[in-house]
Amino acid sequence: MAYFDYSATTPVNEDVLHSFMESSLKYYGNPNSLHRLGVEAKVLIEKATTQIANSLNVKENEIIYTSGSSESNNLAIKGIAAMYCNRGRHIITTELEHSSVYGPIHYLVDQGFEVSFVKLLEDGTVDLEDLKKLLREDTILVSINAVNSELGIIQPIDEIGKLLKNYPKCYFHVDMTQLVGKKKASCENIDLISFSAHKFYGLKGIGVLIKKEKIELEPIIHGGKSTTKYRSGTPALPLIVSAAKALRLALCDLDKKYKEVEEKNAFLRSYLQNYEMVRINSSKNALPHILNISVLGVKPETLLHALEEKNIFVSTQSACSSSHAESKAVFAVTHNKDNAQSSIRISLSHLTTEEELQEFVKAFDDCYQKLTKLTEKK
Repeated sequence: MAYFDYSATTPVNEDVLHSFMESSLKYYGNPNSLHRLGVEAKVLIEKATTQIANSLNVKENEIIYTSGSSESNNLAIKGIAAMYCNRGRHIITTELEHSSVYGPIHYLVDQGFEVSFVKLLEDGTVDLEDLKKLLREDTILVSINAVNSELGIIQPIDEIGKLLKNYPKCYFHVDMTQLVGKKKASCENIDLISFSAHKFYGLKGIGVLIKKEKIELEPIIHGGKSTTKYRSGTPALPLIVSAAKALRLALCDLDKKYKEVEEKNAFLRSYLQNYEMVRINSSKNALPHILNISVLGVKPETLLHALEEKNIFVSTQSACSSSHAESKAVFAVTHNKDNAQSSIRISLSHLTTEEELQEFVKAFDDCYQKLTKLTEKK
């Protein structure tokens, strides 16, 4: 088996799983309880929170635990809209966001908010000049992901953040789900940051929203004491502890791991560009962990399942996207409908082996030859 869907989710690190199991068995008291077991559990959560805060250079009281990036994105977007709607009802985003960003934004549009989509440059990055033009007195939120989950496009988040400093009534939300644990990430000049542990070898079911302390949010879950007033519910101590461990381990030797992934990406790019019907949609300066390609004339689901039969696992679009025939993100960048209708995502890790790469190229060649011949016959 060769796994090439790390951007959808990663296998859990055994040390992270051990931390989860150990804390589940030893610290089963409710962190909200006043007795000794509850106090011990609360202290452990505080230690994990300090570790996450130190890893990302943020403050402990800026960390809100959620069930994952989808909830974090919803809390950030809906929370800002509800709290600051008296300032304005205008939101700016891009055509490259995750469905858990579009979902709450579309919900807000139905509530009377207005959304503008900033133009993209040829490489898929945000046109800063167009962003300046779109900013208005009633703009309360700009939501732009750090890395697009389908193409791996890295946005100039720091530049955008500095620009938005000139608009103190507008908050900047960044979905960092595809960046944290893969590449050095700065939280400076950003107001709200979302990410999820299962993207960097942690467990599913635990996410984080970093909310800078000057900002208030209207919660989307009410009732019940927790680690903060912004998200009710009994704190999931084992998941929180495991997330802190996963982040610490992911950040170890980060530059070395990144370099390894770059080399694997370069190998696949060099190999795939030899095929006449293959189009590489990810730009060369995209995050190397993501390589989006199209095999013209071949439906992405057909190629995915053909590779699956050979125990090669890739993805079409984002794992959380609705099943549309056309990739909105690929079309937004390539402006090519054929590319958008036939794209697949190959996602890599430092764990990807040379043997797996060789398995992939062998299986891909076989699938390509068979499927393109079938297309020619039609």
